Amino acid sequence: MRVLVVEDDEVTAQTVATGLRRARMAVDVALDGPGGLERALLNDYDVIVLDRDLPGMHGDEVCAQLLAAGCRSRVLMLTAAATLEDLVDGLGLGADDYLTKPFDFPALVARIGALARRVHPALPPVLRHGDLTLDAARRRVSRAGRPLDLAPKEFGVLELLLAAEGRVVSAEELLERVWDESADPFTNAVKITISRLRAKLGDPPIIETVARQGYRI
Repeated sequence: MRVLVVEDDEVTAQTVATGLRRARMAVDVALDGPGGLERALLNDYDVIVLDRDLPGMHGDEVCAQLLAAGCRSRVLMLTAAATLEDLVDGLGLGADDYLTKPFDFPALVARIGALARRVHPALPPVLRHGDLTLDAARRRVSRAGRPLDLAPKEFGVLELLLAAEGRVVSAEELLERVWDESADPFTNAVKITISRLRAKLGDPPIIETVARQGYRI
């Protein structure tokens, strides 16, 4: 999944981003309200982790503008305030969930995952195609009973292709969903990852290239 972290404390923002990347998420960071709003409207995020007290534009206003713009990303609002009034205000502005600081990191990961499942239709815990099996919860992939050691991007690409159930997935969509904003749109990252993935999956080949459209299983 792809996540935007909007947090004005750079150390906190980068710490959260690093932890989420270790949890196999593609993460972008913004350090103020206007920057967060710009990124949120430009990119298709599953979840936006939004600090409430932001410079340049308050988190409440960012949330309200996202709602007015029809942004489909789920918003998890962070705040040091823990009163019931703050909770009601935040949810009333369009936030989907609310977490007070300080928070336990596993709780943040779990809430982001729960919100992301509202964005996309629920997938089976284990995806299968022929003799290929992908267990998303355990981060395991096997083919014909043989475990495969996939890098995070390879796993993400394979999961997205399996979830598409035969639909062609463009290179642009793969780059958008599996990488983050640091990825160069003109890079060969998708092509290289597909090539490595094919080599690890072995024969017979199951990833098909559809000319000028993308890839499918």
